[in-house]
Amino acid sequence: MYQFITGPLLWLSLSIFFIGCLVHVGLYIKDLDARLDRVAYNTCIASGLKGAIRSIVLWLTPFGTRCWRQNPVHTLLFYLFHVGAVAAPLFVSAHGILLKYRWGISLPSMPDAVADVLTICVLAGACGLLIRRMVLPEVRQLTRPRDIGVLFISVAPFATALMAYHQIGDVTFWTLAHILSGELFLVAVPFTKLSHIVLFFCSRIQIGMDFSIKRGGLKAPGFPW
Repeated sequence: MYQFITGPLLWLSLSIFFIGCLVHVGLYIKDLDARLDRVAYNTCIASGLKGAIRSIVLWLTPFGTRCWRQNPVHTLLFYLFHVGAVAAPLFVSAHGILLKYRWGISLPSMPDAVADVLTICVLAGACGLLIRRMVLPEVRQLTRPRDIGVLFISVAPFATALMAYHQIGDVTFWTLAHILSGELFLVAVPFTKLSHIVLFFCSRIQIGMDFSIKRGGLKAPGFPW
């Protein structure tokens, strides 16, 4: 079973993930309509690109935008969750060894203690985000069961990794559960709100370009300003 889930099933999961993400990006770009949506993204490119980069950097920086500063608790929970969710899988030593052995890819590795802290941050951040969804009326009204499901899918690889690494209970079970939950996460990305992994950058680039061009006072012949 281990050979299957780390072989064909892994390749299938990665294929669905990457192809699905590429399709999302392609459809996002294809559906942009300057006249219908009144967005500026294909004129005054140099200024637009500056705005796109600025938009991405500010929204990736804690408290870099007014929205982040107006919601400090949500901002802390968001970054607590996302920093760990990105850094731990990429730089945990066990994954680095696997990448080197399977595909000859070398990535820097973090100490296991740091990976443990980041994993706990992910779990704590997820709990905080879940409580926020349940407590705040304006967020609770927008929450659907699938949103809770997506959160659990996101957290499962980290919870199972913690159990497996610290040998709590049946190590084989938790190891298999960790791999399968990670693959479930990859497959879920193109079909759920987890697609924001790529669509975040698409939307920030588009909005950043639009704001930089329009609010920068730039004009172009034939554009429906």
